[in-house]
Amino acid sequence: MTTFDRPDRRALLKGAAGAAALAGIGMPAISRAQSDVIRIGHLVPITGFLGPLGEYAQMGVKLAVEEVNASGGVLGRRIELVLEDSVNPQTGSAKAERLIERDKVAMLIGEISSATALGIGQVAQRTKTVFINTGANSDALRGQNCNPFMFHIEAANSMMVTAVGQYLKSEKMISGKKWYSLTADYAFGHDLFRVAKKFVSENGGNFIGEELVPTDATDFSPYLLKIRQARPDVVASNLAGNQITNFIKQYAEYGLQMPITGFGFDTAVAWGAGQDNFSGIWPLIWHHLVDNPSSKRFVDAFTKTYGKPPENQAWGDYNSLKLVAQSFNELKSTDSQKLAEHLRKGAKFDILKGREGYFRAYDNQMIQEMYAVRAKPAAKMKDKWDIYEPLGTVPEAGGDLEVLAPPKDGTCKMPA
Repeated sequence: MTTFDRPDRRALLKGAAGAAALAGIGMPAISRAQSDVIRIGHLVPITGFLGPLGEYAQMGVKLAVEEVNASGGVLGRRIELVLEDSVNPQTGSAKAERLIERDKVAMLIGEISSATALGIGQVAQRTKTVFINTGANSDALRGQNCNPFMFHIEAANSMMVTAVGQYLKSEKMISGKKWYSLTADYAFGHDLFRVAKKFVSENGGNFIGEELVPTDATDFSPYLLKIRQARPDVVASNLAGNQITNFIKQYAEYGLQMPITGFGFDTAVAWGAGQDNFSGIWPLIWHHLVDNPSSKRFVDAFTKTYGKPPENQAWGDYNSLKLVAQSFNELKSTDSQKLAEHLRKGAKFDILKGREGYFRAYDNQMIQEMYAVRAKPAAKMKDKWDIYEPLGTVPEAGGDLEVLAPPKDGTCKMPA
């Protein structure tokens, strides 16, 4: 476990010597007085195929804590982060429970894996502790697995599909086209492919190949050979984390010319693939080129602090901490049940976009604008961060934000 609360960005490692013996969970004894800080738990994977995204998540939430504490904290108290590597669903759930029961955190922020987020959400419901999901996309988390203490600043898979789908239709890449997909073989990927296949089929496309890819796969040559033989019109990624990096890189190395797209995407994985390899049209919940004052301030502060621009995972964790701090101040309380009620009553927040966002009460999904981007030709990329150009905002200015939201199909039966 790592705690963090200082404007100078020092993270202090604390823990009992025997923590490693506790099944990798980590249960350090903390002697610091409780009354002078508000503890917030943060869990993301910082190892494994989602590790690069977890690193950006930690950078984003640390920057938010620095800014909040530098401006006087919350209710006259400092925010202290308790940072954990969620590792996998079993460990993530156990660490979430320890954060709440032992470390007495006020609420939880984070996660990227949909499977792990499900477990953390169950802990949150059982302990009546708010958990804001910043990276898990599965629609099931907003549907059959919804609960009144699990909130989602991250977009659902159906939102990602709808956002990029508008541009794929305008580019005439769906109707009458043959599609071939590669899908991450875990909860997120399965859910994303289900939603993507429905969208493509309803708009006149047809999948001629569907491959499930293990999350630890690094060699994509068997799949690329099948794609070359199948000769689809479009190749679609339903992959995650480092899978996307390796796929993009190896797709370019094989010299395949069929256009590629993706229904799930994080800028960090494209940066990892290199300027000469990135191509296609992709969805994003936010990107560092969003043109409004609050977004530009965030990009400038993040770049100054870390020497590189932020990406969408950093955006989610940064904004989650900021909106929690704002809510605690508005409530004049850090009570988690009061926080849940406040968020579910339509409180609006500046989330670095053209319009404010809010959590809708039906499923606790943040209702907000989204974006699509197109890869730049390598010759037009100014540096390793300059890899795409914005295609626009979904919905367009003045459009109903709910058009992007998961359908209210009755699968979310929110307990009272």
